[in-house]
Amino acid sequence: MENYVNQQERKSLLNRTLERTVLNNGITVIAVENPAADIIAARIFIGAGSRWESREKAGLSHLLASVLTKGTTGLDAAEIAEKVESLGASLGADTTADYFLMSVKTVSADFPEMLELAAELLRNPTFPESEVELERRLTIQAIRSQKEQPFTIAFEQLRQKIYQNHPYALSSLGDETTLSQLSCEDLRRYHETYFRPDNVVITIVGRIVPERAIALVEKIFGDWQPPSTSLPVLSLPAIAPAPSNSFVQQQTQQSIVMLGYLTAAVKNPDYAALKLLNTYLGNGLSSRLFVELREKRGLAYEVSAFYPTRLDASHFVVYMGTAPENTAIACDSLRAEVDRLCTTILSVEELQAAKNKLLGQYALGKQTNAQIAQVFGWYEIIGLGIDFDDKFTDAVAAVTLEEAQAVACRYFIEPYLSIVGPVDSW
Repeated sequence: MENYVNQQERKSLLNRTLERTVLNNGITVIAVENPAADIIAARIFIGAGSRWESREKAGLSHLLASVLTKGTTGLDAAEIAEKVESLGASLGADTTADYFLMSVKTVSADFPEMLELAAELLRNPTFPESEVELERRLTIQAIRSQKEQPFTIAFEQLRQKIYQNHPYALSSLGDETTLSQLSCEDLRRYHETYFRPDNVVITIVGRIVPERAIALVEKIFGDWQPPSTSLPVLSLPAIAPAPSNSFVQQQTQQSIVMLGYLTAAVKNPDYAALKLLNTYLGNGLSSRLFVELREKRGLAYEVSAFYPTRLDASHFVVYMGTAPENTAIACDSLRAEVDRLCTTILSVEELQAAKNKLLGQYALGKQTNAQIAQVFGWYEIIGLGIDFDDKFTDAVAAVTLEEAQAVACRYFIEPYLSIVGPVDSW
């Protein structure tokens, strides 16, 4: 292996061996053998996504993901689809704020063929104009459809207020204005800039020994050389808290009330405590918000909280769907529950229950080949490394009652408020 490997790590994962290798061209390969089923799942991550878009090009990476599988220098869209379907495999592309992703799943015998196809799509897309136009229209339809959904409207308002000029402010879909202006040349330029081997992580999990998986990637991708130019250095605007209120009138049967707080990025020491607070407040039927506001007081049709993992500053959101006449009290009640985290220290039992739930869900999220490939590739592409798996669980277990309260007081000061509903409910 020395002829093509310049870095290698090995660790134990769920009684299986995970191997991480960096090829000479810069591709990071993570391989895990799981012989339980005759299936192999692969994820190809690229350090791109909506975080790397200018405001004028919003939606670019999503549009690229939609057309990446629609044509290469050697295959058209129908031939690609027939190739995948004839093997009973799955292959697709997607984008998020912090990374771009291609997913592959197939039976073991067909995996080399599918990985070759993925490489062809990744390296030689042609972005046929007719396909670009079709996907543009479909995306615009999706954007229009979202404008009819009260939750989406409320979150859009909240996100724009929180992130201001940062790319996180905008939906990964972009908007109608930016989409209508995106060209095939924009797609080619973005692809040429970010789709390069030293910006790629490939994870392979399933019935294949790690050495074989790494050798296969080397065989298929080894001649792909990085350009002489460096990756562009992002210069993103700072995000400063500036809480404000947003109201959108819509004749709906329920109001959506949403409170948001600017919070820590994934590499911040407060990340684990915030994940715990999110679990305690809004994760499932036993969560504080569900029990207090829905079960005991009957205020909510739905109530929850979310705190996504982000490379840059994230957002902590609590929300409720409620009868329009309860909008004001729903707002006050949500605020009171968040404020309580600062004024009232959690009990030992509450904190331990939140830890058990979070760590249990975390473990359950790494059961299938696809899940394992997703989690470890994601860690790697955003710079956390494969050891984050252990670091995160240790960090969660180590959070104290005092730390949980201190973190709550640090971030949950003044919320951004977003309400969508009938005007007479405010």
